[in-house]
Amino acid sequence: MTGIITYGAGNIFSLTAALERLGIPYGMITTEADFDQYDRYIIPGVGHAGAAMSKLEHTGLVPAIKALTKPTLGICVGMQLLTTYSEEGDSDLLDIFPIKTLKFASSTTHKVPHTGWNRVYPEKENPLFENIPAGSHFYFVHSYFIEYNIAYTLSSTTYSNKFSASIWRDNFYGVQFHPEKSGAYGETLLRNFSKL
Repeated sequence: MTGIITYGAGNIFSLTAALERLGIPYGMITTEADFDQYDRYIIPGVGHAGAAMSKLEHTGLVPAIKALTKPTLGICVGMQLLTTYSEEGDSDLLDIFPIKTLKFASSTTHKVPHTGWNRVYPEKENPLFENIPAGSHFYFVHSYFIEYNIAYTLSSTTYSNKFSASIWRDNFYGVQFHPEKSGAYGETLLRNFSKL
């Protein structure tokens, strides 16, 4: 069963609607004791990374999250929280991945925020992307990106510069796109995560 870590900065409704549509059982995590009830975890997130980190710290769940050994997936800002630092709010984050979250440079050809569908290309083999062809489209809404680092990049995409569309380290995963809004391949990814 999947536990959704709730801390006041996640778009819970669209995620839970997708899980219900897929028949994936889930529950909410609000206390450290709740973690024991679940086989895997999702950290959702929308909005400002610094504000999200502040809310997460207020829950008291940060030490428990950093100690997790079961599959854990950060989505959008939830993925950014897994990094060391974000330029958004000059914020120190969870430091599970020793990489940074950086702001896109705005230009006449690349508007910020980056909103829309982008092709995603795998950089490593992993069950999270099973049955998802290289170059499949996923839906993005973000002004900040995870710097590309071959050691942690699971898949990549390009918008003004190449960046990590997803990351992976041990039991921790992150996706910058919104799988719950990415059609059939987003649903495939959520289904794959439910089986890790």
